[in-house]
Amino acid sequence: MIRKAEKQDGNQASVLIYDAIYDIAHALTGENDKEKVLKQLDRYFSQERNRVSYHNCLVKIVDNNPIGIIVAYAGKDAHNLDEPIRSHVGEITGKEPVLDPEADITDFYIDTLSVNPRFGGQGFGTDLLQSAIDYANAQGYPTVSLNVEETNVKARKLYERLGFSYKKTITINDHEYHYLVKQI
Repeated sequence: MIRKAEKQDGNQASVLIYDAIYDIAHALTGENDKEKVLKQLDRYFSQERNRVSYHNCLVKIVDNNPIGIIVAYAGKDAHNLDEPIRSHVGEITGKEPVLDPEADITDFYIDTLSVNPRFGGQGFGTDLLQSAIDYANAQGYPTVSLNVEETNVKARKLYERLGFSYKKTITINDHEYHYLVKQI
């Protein structure tokens, strides 16, 4: 079953998000220690408005536990959704954080997709992607986008099989990503 995320999913959600975005999670939290990163991701998840808020997430449930997550939102909202994150990181580091733009403003943007490795290969990632695409379509978005690391050939093949195509290369947290878009 796939459902809207709920605040109480935070512990599992933070681990899934961390597993997917690792070094970006460190940048988004201003923390270097994994446990501190996970605690802050859990706090973000429970908040009402930021990029990884439970409001922007769907979860795949198996045996009453979230084993997969997709984080997605309107590209036009990305800058405002990052405000609480920029504020927190600024307080932690004492520096004005720079968060690289990840989405075009016209797209519905899939920020993060993660499935617990124990449940890999069962189509749960595809199901989560399709749920986000269906949601974007119902909301009237003409395109859905996501980023995939240049070296992640397996994921890129999955996305292309689902109709995503290369648009450009962008840099996020000093790593090169292919920005893929699907017309819906």
